[in-house]
Amino acid sequence: MTTVQRVDLFDEDLARTAGEREVLEAFLDAHRRVTVDKLRGLSEADARRRLVPSLTTPIGLVNHLAGVERNWFQHSIAQRPRQEIAGDARGGEDSWTVADHVTIDDVIAAFEEACAESRRIAADLPLDHVVPHERLREVSLRWVYVHMIREHARHGGHADILREQIDGATGA
Repeated sequence: MTTVQRVDLFDEDLARTAGEREVLEAFLDAHRRVTVDKLRGLSEADARRRLVPSLTTPIGLVNHLAGVERNWFQHSIAQRPRQEIAGDARGGEDSWTVADHVTIDDVIAAFEEACAESRRIAADLPLDHVVPHERLREVSLRWVYVHMIREHARHGGHADILREQIDGATGA
């Protein structure tokens, strides 16, 4: 009798034989989840702790990524003018700083709304959908997905290190 070992799979692993779009979406969603989960459970003070010389903090990472989501999906893909987008739509230097009155829950809610809007915008567009871009001339939705996976993975790694420094928590 052969024993089959049970393997716990992450959502992105479940897409291992899916089509290109499903794989891209699964990995992007996985990276979105990892970064925001590193913020959950921290105190307001710990979320704002600067443990590196830059402005990088756990709450700042999630706030920054919300701006990046808005920039690439709402501004670039949907072609909405930045002034018509609620919240930061650049993910620039200012996005790393979070006002004292803004809570972890506020930042997480804004991030999750930005991600939900990104999903809505991309849902009916083909991966080959191309839009003009002020710096790159044009970008495809496929490129935006890959760029966002890279952006979230990079900052998720930062969040891992910060969280470990704050309270020793490690893992996904």
